[in-house]
Amino acid sequence: MNQKTTIDIFCEINASEDPIKVQQAINNIFPGLELEISETQIIGSTTQIEILSPISKSIHEKNVKNAYQRILKRNSDESSTWFYLNKQAAFVETIALCSEANESSLGPIKVILRSNNIEDTINSITN
Repeated sequence: MNQKTTIDIFCEINASEDPIKVQQAINNIFPGLELEISETQIIGSTTQIEILSPISKSIHEKNVKNAYQRILKRNSDESSTWFYLNKQAAFVETIALCSEANESSLGPIKVILRSNNIEDTINSITN
């Protein structure tokens, strides 16, 4: 498979939140991802598709392949797709997919995938 994939992670930090706890939530799901932290958001980016291994594992353990594929395909264009993860669930080391941003009351973690072959990238994560 000759594909280049970039994974970008975005998460807003609300005024009522402890930035350290938001960082911990992201690190729980994406261990080892280097993060840029400001007063209002956390951003991470990598080309290491292995960072998505915990998500792939969760997809298979929870048998939610169809839900991920539906959301990833709905949100895709020629070279990218995205999905939301519940921030509070991530804090307690649980991967929970959100269909909409408002399903995570403090805001979600947004994961954006960019690839020269987005279909293959979706399949490699969900299969």
